[in-house]
Amino acid sequence: MELDLHGKNLYQARVAMDATLRRVTSADYRLRVIHGYRQGSALREMLRDEYARHPKVLRIESSLNPGETIFVLREY
Repeated sequence: MELDLHGKNLYQARVAMDATLRRVTSADYRLRVIHGYRQGSALREMLRDEYARHPKVLRIESSLNPGETIFVLREY
């Protein structure tokens, strides 16, 4: 599953992330969130701070791409 947050402010990103996490099913292993990195790190920091303790997120992994974050929802 993938969520693209380009062009969104913090409020819009939070609403989109909440809606996506409500829609995940047991078939979803990972959520790839594309937040970008050239315009600053506010989205990345908000996502990692607020959703690290979300009940549907097991852990957060960094990607080789600095503009995305991987949320692990369950193990393979």
